Amino acid sequence: MCKEVNIPFPSLGSGFYGNCADALASAFFIELMEVLTIAKLDHQLNEEIRDKELRIIGEDGAQLGIMSGAQANQLAEEQGLDLVKISPNAVPPVCKIMDYSKFCFDQKKREKEARKNQRVVEIKEIRMSPSIDTNDLNTKIKAAQKFLADGNRVKVSVRFRGREMAHTNIGEKLLLQFAEQCSEVASMEKNPKLDGRFMAMFLSPKNSK
Repeated sequence: MCKEVNIPFPSLGSGFYGNCADALASAFFIELMEVLTIAKLDHQLNEEIRDKELRIIGEDGAQLGIMSGAQANQLAEEQGLDLVKISPNAVPPVCKIMDYSKFCFDQKKREKEARKNQRVVEIKEIRMSPSIDTNDLNTKIKAAQKFLADGNRVKVSVRFRGREMAHTNIGEKLLLQFAEQCSEVASMEKNPKLDGRFMAMFLSPKNSK
């Protein structure tokens, strides 16, 4: 959800339209406020807004100028809409005329849809020993390929025991062979690295879903 942003509103010069530069600045402000409109679902509404002066934006995004809270509330009421303070720290505060209930409904709907489409990437781990047999190795490769096809990263590690520490090159060769077998669906992020009694590498999916 957007965060509330306080932006000083540029002067509009004399008259409602001002000069050309001020008009462009005003148009930019309105467009930006539309993008940032309503940072959260907790706002002052209608009679709760008691500021002496307010800068008002219409339902269609048009700037309606500066007016009193009473005038703004009356204007919103005449349209059957709500007066919503969207930038309380601006000078003067900025309010928008809108259907607040509809806005809240649409906002929650968008958030629900975003959560629905959001994918959490997990890191799966495959552990092996330098002396792993061919069948077990193939089984672990297939498991890693499935994890990668599902869009997850995979950490593949080899654990050295006792005298195996003197032959870490065997573990490195095993990991590189593992990465080669997964090369159609994954890329190796970095070369295998030894950390204590473990040598590990990370594989990332080539085509995330």
